[in-house]
Amino acid sequence: MKNLIFLIMFLFAASAFGQSDNGWVDLFNGKNLKGWEQLNGNAEYKVENGEIVGVSTLHSPNSFLATKKKYGNFILEYEMKMDRGLNSGVQIRSESNKEYNNGRVHGYQVECDDSERRWTAGIYDEARRGWLYPLEYNPASKKLYKNGEWNKFRVEAVGNKIRTWLNGKPVANLVDDMTPEGFIALQVHGIGNKKEEAGKSIRWRNIRIKPNATEKDMLYMPDYIREVSYLNNTLTEWEKDHGWKLLWDGKTTEGWRGAKLTEFPQKGWHIDNGVLTVEKAKGEESGNGGDIITKKVYENFILEVDFSITEGANSGIKYFVDPELNKGTGSAIGCEFQILDDKRHPDAKKGVNGNRTLASLYDLIPANGKFFDPNHQVKRFNGIGKWNRARIEVHGNKVCHYLNGVKVVEYERNTQEWKALVDYSKYKKWPNFGNFREGHILLQDHGDEVHFRNIKIKVL
Repeated sequence: MKNLIFLIMFLFAASAFGQSDNGWVDLFNGKNLKGWEQLNGNAEYKVENGEIVGVSTLHSPNSFLATKKKYGNFILEYEMKMDRGLNSGVQIRSESNKEYNNGRVHGYQVECDDSERRWTAGIYDEARRGWLYPLEYNPASKKLYKNGEWNKFRVEAVGNKIRTWLNGKPVANLVDDMTPEGFIALQVHGIGNKKEEAGKSIRWRNIRIKPNATEKDMLYMPDYIREVSYLNNTLTEWEKDHGWKLLWDGKTTEGWRGAKLTEFPQKGWHIDNGVLTVEKAKGEESGNGGDIITKKVYENFILEVDFSITEGANSGIKYFVDPELNKGTGSAIGCEFQILDDKRHPDAKKGVNGNRTLASLYDLIPANGKFFDPNHQVKRFNGIGKWNRARIEVHGNKVCHYLNGVKVVEYERNTQEWKALVDYSKYKKWPNFGNFREGHILLQDHGDEVHFRNIKIKVL
């Protein structure tokens, strides 16, 4: 009898402090907003029927209801229900300080997306780097979100691993080490002056956290859920197991040479703190240090390159490059993933229908977001001075370009349509252009400052 009384008293005490016997802690007591504080915008937050309710407000920036406590390694679970037409999310490992954009909340956000895009439970980097894990990396999970109904989220943040589940199914599998801890916050996204969206609500309930979580507390992540890593010039164990190799080691020029040289250029390029930079010159094509190419050639592959461009810059990533084709001035010849400041560089207005803009197959096929957003066709560009990720997939004659995880170009080589495209382009004078079975990979010197890192390849 005494043992029973003791057990009841223990459970009552644990409940009073919001903690259960397996380490879970309630972040919301169901009655008031004790332990939370509002940051940035002026949207209304209130408690109704044991739920936190955020109400969209006209002319307000994004609003955040943040925990006063910070969390590093944890597992977070919550349920969320959102009125139709809104966009929201939950911040994790986030910060707000005067030194960063006058206190602007920034950090990882687990998305809640009611639009046709359906990227709910993807991972966005609020007010910092943009999308880290859009659901184009895991398109099957787009079906999991139930519009206008309660949805259950699970978020695991342990070390550099951040993973999400939606309604019991795995969604995002991210590796990133930028922010090891921060607060958790509930977002009411700004609606500007859209009166039709004013007064709509977002609801959260059953918000609980397991602090100090370890990898033993994490659920099994199926191997088919693609892992996306932003570790600099480093491969994860998952990437190694799936055949990825670093194409640049982040420290030396090993594996690369000048396109018209036997060794790496003595000028025009430099390496600093894990970043490979082509230096500013006079804006001429291959007029300073010159292009650099891999010493090896590649046939079927997936290539990823992170790049950051300066204002007005022009460069490119080429593949199926034959350095023997052009022995005169200018760049070596190959298919090109264009790197360009579309707003400031005049080349963006040349060519046909934008086929010289960022992420396009240069002078042949324009890049746009039609593959995931047929209505708006907007490219996901993070901006000047920020890191963006190029991805090129070659499966025989079928080739795709991706920008920041989203497909923007798709084409097939060695066809009549391809021949017609080439014949209408600046490449028509080069025999069998783009149809080579294999070729070098090239980073272009166009006389503008552009930065590269995280250059890796998977040979298929």
